[in-house]
Amino acid sequence: MDFTYTAEQEAFRKEFRGWLAANLPHDLRVDDPADDRVASTREVFERRCAWQKAMRKAGWIGIAWPTEHGGRAASIIERVIWDEEYAAARAPVLPGMGLNLVGPTIIHWGTDEQKHRYLPRILDADEIWAQGFSEPGAGSDLASLATRAEDRGDHFLVNGQKVWTSGAQYAHAIILLVRTDPSAPKHDGISCLLVDMSTPGIAVRPLVLATGHHHFNEVFFTDVVVPKRQLLGPLNGGWKVSTTTLMYERHSSGARNPIGQVRDLLAAARRLPVDGGTAWDDPRIRQRLAQLYIDCEAMKYTRFRALTRQNRGEPPGPEGSILKLSGSELGVRIADAAGEVLGMHALVNRGSELVPDAPRWLNRLVAARQYTISAGTSEIQRNILGERVLGLPKG
Repeated sequence: MDFTYTAEQEAFRKEFRGWLAANLPHDLRVDDPADDRVASTREVFERRCAWQKAMRKAGWIGIAWPTEHGGRAASIIERVIWDEEYAAARAPVLPGMGLNLVGPTIIHWGTDEQKHRYLPRILDADEIWAQGFSEPGAGSDLASLATRAEDRGDHFLVNGQKVWTSGAQYAHAIILLVRTDPSAPKHDGISCLLVDMSTPGIAVRPLVLATGHHHFNEVFFTDVVVPKRQLLGPLNGGWKVSTTTLMYERHSSGARNPIGQVRDLLAAARRLPVDGGTAWDDPRIRQRLAQLYIDCEAMKYTRFRALTRQNRGEPPGPEGSILKLSGSELGVRIADAAGEVLGMHALVNRGSELVPDAPRWLNRLVAARQYTISAGTSEIQRNILGERVLGLPKG
């Protein structure tokens, strides 16, 4: 495994870093993208769309996409550099699921008409997408979904409900899993549809988190007409299509390394007064923060293992599930440590001289556990690793 960068890769990094420094508006910067991954207000959403348009114009959006679809066919290492520099600049999460999930799925499964219709609008932030997979009775066991799509000749008639739909309040369209053959085995009777959110019969209701953030929604479908040309992939082959989408989702969820949060906790511990000294003087706290730092480093090298496999052209290994599991569980441990290190400062939704980013830590404490559920629960990831890596029998 070679950790050095070529001169061309370093030039790529320097160019992108310089462009971000010159063009990223200061008031769009965020302390922790996970805290505001869906824009908190319509105004913030519109500004993020404008930011994506500016990035697109400069050639910095969809860099991993093939050139024939508007991307730059960037190498794996260039994508890593892009991620690192974007995070280091504290740039905001880009709006919707289009760039990282829906677009790549359409590139893989879409017809020429669908690619021509949707991909340019995704890149330009003219069409924002949501993901309609989970249901009240189908989360970890997604194949149990019950939303129906009846064949009515030239269209499907959709009825059902989706839940935990991130950003649906802003979305123009939704990638939707539906049951098209209720008599088939549950994995074989599912299809994937591309649905316009302005279609009559669609209702969006907010699900507000304990933090007060409105990330999630319920989405209801009542006699929604979807033309047959909106079928993505083969009829009753939606499970394979969804696997493509979930692969991208789990990669993006597991790829985030929270080492910046740990560094910020280290800095806070060194300045917070405790018993005539600082929190850093407590060896138990030092050991806990050191272990979190080690965990972040282990996660980084696990990601490098996954990247090495991709560079060699090898099939995906277990690293995706390892990264998703370790990343979300590490986030919970960091939140627990923040509560211990910051004490009352982590419970007040207002910054102070000692802890100017106190609202961020309150959000971490309240919200961290949600990531053990999204993009495949920790239990599901453990099952995958137990069965496919350790060879354990199914429970």
